[in-house]
Amino acid sequence: MSNFRISEIKARQIIDCRGWPTVQADVWVDGRLMGRADVPAGRSTGSHEAHDLRDGDERWYRGLGVEKAVTNVNNDIASVLRGWDVTEQRKIDMEMNELDGTPNKSRLGANAILGVSLAVARAAANACGVSLYRYINPTSHVIPVPLMNFLNGGKLTANDLEIQEFIIMPVGATSYKESLQMTTEINEVLRDLVIERYGILATNTGDEGGFATPMRGIHEPFEFLSRAVEKAGYTDDIVYAMDCASTHWYDKEKKIYELDGKAYDRDALIGLYKEMTEKYPIVSMEDPLEEDDFEGYALLTKELGIQIVGDDLFVTNVERLRQGIQKGAANAMLFKVNQIGTLSEALDAAEFAYRHNYGVQVSERSGETEDPLISDLVVALNSGQIKTGMPVRGERTSKHNRLLQIEEELGTAATYAGRNFAKPA
Repeated sequence: MSNFRISEIKARQIIDCRGWPTVQADVWVDGRLMGRADVPAGRSTGSHEAHDLRDGDERWYRGLGVEKAVTNVNNDIASVLRGWDVTEQRKIDMEMNELDGTPNKSRLGANAILGVSLAVARAAANACGVSLYRYINPTSHVIPVPLMNFLNGGKLTANDLEIQEFIIMPVGATSYKESLQMTTEINEVLRDLVIERYGILATNTGDEGGFATPMRGIHEPFEFLSRAVEKAGYTDDIVYAMDCASTHWYDKEKKIYELDGKAYDRDALIGLYKEMTEKYPIVSMEDPLEEDDFEGYALLTKELGIQIVGDDLFVTNVERLRQGIQKGAANAMLFKVNQIGTLSEALDAAEFAYRHNYGVQVSERSGETEDPLISDLVVALNSGQIKTGMPVRGERTSKHNRLLQIEEELGTAATYAGRNFAKPA
């Protein structure tokens, strides 16, 4: 390479795993295509996330098109960044933010900005001849524990489960390779149990590959999971987690949570969660309370003594995270790059979390593509935990397969996080 100058940036509209449009961005360096990245999208989103720009024209994809964001990349962003050094990630990200000029990236669109930001990082890594995880962090070595979403509910399915994800974590595995074997075997047993109880149609899956069964409430899913784990022979190797996504079943006017036909105030819901953690080895809960209840999160974090992950609470945003840390709300942050809109800002949020002894859980979105970028990011962060869906569809398996590749590349330097997933060494 004669230098590392951006010669062209081009975006296009592609589709994600739901068939919804999203942005794909290419970055050319010295006349060669060096970086490409796809932008994921969520269905269950927090109100404080950066703005995902959609066209709004009901004639095309029911208003979900992203041609405006694509045009913003091809015109506004490309014209400014041509000639920039592709390795200057932070300068490039901040320049795009300044060009947008809004607090939530609503003019150009967070999907436009993020597509370029991620493609720039991948282009720089390729230009330097190294893997993305190693480019971001030369000391990368922690292979994460996968949080496998076995049972789907909430906005990710068409069933009656309010809680969005019932999760199995193979902490007793010794490698990522073994963790996939364990969880696949458990999933096959769970499939048989679901068919036996509900019939074959109950094995249809939600957006992230977990079964979308007609189960209800919170007890029944864990009963099925524990039976499947025991029958598969992995009781001592497995712990559980939940993504409650409680904002979506919280009534703001009544200030109550409506779960399985029952109404809970905050204290009663915390009591229910405590009961569940005493009955099952649940070690992590994401968004157990509504997205603005920092005080409630502080109470719950102290009461339960497990990992409490802020997703809608923090939205990968340093300022939201700062507010939570000051109040003792939660003790971990979900890491979703499209919530904040640039790689630099997402990495800043992760570093801020680490500095204050908070964990970082890297996560997919329900609307994913085959781009495995978050697999490199979770290793780059040494975060120890990743949510990337069940390995039953291409947009999910691409992430798992990339982690298998990274584990092989690292060789003896690789450390599977295991039971230390929240605070890996």
